[in-house]
Amino acid sequence: MDARVAKASARRIVEEKRDELVALSRHIHDDPETCFEETRAAARVGEMLDMNGLSVETGICGLPTALRARSGSGPVSVVVCAEYDALAGVGHACGHNLIAAAAVGAGIALSGVSDEAGLSVTVLGTPAEEGGGGKILMLERGAFDGVHAAMMVHPWPEDRLGTSCLAVDHFEVRYSGREAHASASPEQGRNATDALVIAQVGIGLLRQHLRSADQVHGIVTKGGDAVNVVPKEAIGHFMIRARSLDDLALLRPRIERCLEAGALATGTELEIRALSPTYSQFVADDALLASWRHNAEELGRRYNADDEGLALPTFSSDMANVSLSVPSIHPLIGLDAHGAVNHQHEFADSCVGPSADQAFIDGAIGLAWTAIDAATDPVLRDHLLARSD
Repeated sequence: MDARVAKASARRIVEEKRDELVALSRHIHDDPETCFEETRAAARVGEMLDMNGLSVETGICGLPTALRARSGSGPVSVVVCAEYDALAGVGHACGHNLIAAAAVGAGIALSGVSDEAGLSVTVLGTPAEEGGGGKILMLERGAFDGVHAAMMVHPWPEDRLGTSCLAVDHFEVRYSGREAHASASPEQGRNATDALVIAQVGIGLLRQHLRSADQVHGIVTKGGDAVNVVPKEAIGHFMIRARSLDDLALLRPRIERCLEAGALATGTELEIRALSPTYSQFVADDALLASWRHNAEELGRRYNADDEGLALPTFSSDMANVSLSVPSIHPLIGLDAHGAVNHQHEFADSCVGPSADQAFIDGAIGLAWTAIDAATDPVLRDHLLARSD
């Protein structure tokens, strides 16, 4: 099949399915489910793919809310990733409802042209991007084996070709001390909350001496049970980020020493527990990204900020780990956020409505067109096949 004919067919399919895709996006947005709890979102995604002719497997890779939907048997294997987990407290403030709808739309469009275009298409439903590392677990368990290209789009306040994606560790810190009456016998206590405060002060002072890309974020999730009882237990959740896995390995011991200082000063015990696999830096495939850009610009998207050399936005994604194993892209698709940014309630509000709908429709078409290029453009196809040898 000629690439132009395949692309026209893919676009027509997405446009025909627009109302159903909008409904999927709205359902997921209005019913937010967090890390590894995305039961209803995964079911909706799987049901729509199944109803449109893809072969769907659920609960793959030992993850109840992960799924795989396949079509085609061509020599070029392309994965489109769907995310659908929400953020605790702010719902779909990173627009994963749009990511899911774009991936489903691309998958359905490609199923209509896959064999003729020489594609094997897989839509992967990937849970727990927001701190659980679902894609990393799926990568380790074989979900991306034999894949020549992996792709997704992510909502943002403007169109960008990518991000400065930082490596990150997520972990829980738990201090264990000894309770005591805070007035009558405070000397008998070992204050776990004080340990966490000392650690936070140490980290705050350390920030002056960190490299520009190094970041530390933390919240206290438990600081005591009663004001007149010396806290026996204090718990915090932390993220540390750095430009690469190597830089992260240098940063982690410095943060741990601040945490240990809290325990040492207060006579408490410290436990550090990983909350997810380590996220890596992202390495985009330049040839695949050039195809995406051409296709997105055909749809009216513009990359002025990239052309002007403005700083890339920084965040982290488990898609980054996939990019170290499989040629991958993770462009940002712009929507009218009314001045809000990701992870704000106002951004969640912006992830429904005409601008958001058009963003994921363009994302679905752009992903489908880029997958078609991967199979039909001889230079891009040979590049992707050579990388998998």
